[in-house]
Amino acid sequence: MRDLAVELAALRAAGLYRAPRTVDSAQGPVIASGGREWLNFCSNDYLGLAADARIAQALATAAARRGCGSGAAHLVCGHSAEHAALEEELAAFTGRPRALLFSTGYLANLGVLAALAGRGDSVLEDRLNHASLLDGGRLSGARLSRYAHADAEALEAKLAVAGGERIVVTDGVFSMDGDVAPLPALADACRRHAAWLVVDDAHGFGALGPQGRGSLALHGLDAEAVPVVIGTLGKAFGTSGAFVAGSAELIEYLIQKARPYIYTTASSPALAAATRASLRIVQAEDWRRARLAALIARFRAGAEQLGFGAQLLPSTTPIQPIVIGTAEDALAAAQRLADRGIWVTAIRPPTVPAGSARLRVTLSAAHTDAQLDRLLDALAAALPAPA
Repeated sequence: MRDLAVELAALRAAGLYRAPRTVDSAQGPVIASGGREWLNFCSNDYLGLAADARIAQALATAAARRGCGSGAAHLVCGHSAEHAALEEELAAFTGRPRALLFSTGYLANLGVLAALAGRGDSVLEDRLNHASLLDGGRLSGARLSRYAHADAEALEAKLAVAGGERIVVTDGVFSMDGDVAPLPALADACRRHAAWLVVDDAHGFGALGPQGRGSLALHGLDAEAVPVVIGTLGKAFGTSGAFVAGSAELIEYLIQKARPYIYTTASSPALAAATRASLRIVQAEDWRRARLAALIARFRAGAEQLGFGAQLLPSTTPIQPIVIGTAEDALAAAQRLADRGIWVTAIRPPTVPAGSARLRVTLSAAHTDAQLDRLLDALAAALPAPA
């Protein structure tokens, strides 16, 4: 029998031990935890909607009318009118005929890939894809191959020798690096080799593109170029859950074949109502994306001025990683920020490759200029002076 205590001790010794910290407030630029306030620069609440009063009111109103629980899986009796309306609205938002709700983004990715691929097929994934996409590829039973990060030529070389049904999978925005996938080049390669292109735009929807329609809209790509798009609702939308959008045939197929959809209790109908309210705000309030873009530019300019340009990864998204190196050094840097009341998470292996542990700074449209300047001052004091 494995000695779990020994393995846990080894994780601690390597600086890889993880533990949740309890938050005692609503999400926002300032949060409460452990009896004190923290300036929060590690949330994925990119548009500042997680605590929006309008969304909370929509949740409360729907809960009073429809209750909290859905009661069953979608295919039993858990699919409410709120779920159905949200799916229609998400389909319109993505410019696709239909959409299908999943309880989490992890389940959506597992469900899509295990349904579309099987033994004898090929799943080709970006090397830096989210763990859920890699796990979905493994779960499918297909031959899983990983191509060099954001390298369409490397993908094309693998497509040329891949067998069976070929499914190419990429994040739209990479969650730990913050860069955007070269989607037009990937779509061209898929078209030449008659391959499916699946894009998980979890960190793009809401934050990027006209009306927040994501990285596909940013590149002007339509449903023909990208037949399968996946999004999560717990980031820029400020609620929870996920969806897949595509053709009517794709959605019908997933309803029949995607086990995480078939065998999971549907999310709360009140949550669906709250997400409908959020979706309206995401599309209508362009000032949130404009504010976010201004903060990103301000942060990058400030970090460059401090001399951290070489450590700051090239990102135009709200995800602004500063590479530190070892897990121990990243933890120490995060602790020095914490000593100054700044909450920034140290990201360590296996989430990122060994030697590239980092501070993952994330920005929200709700941050003020003064809060951002406080972060920059803290970084100047907490990080070693650049060589």
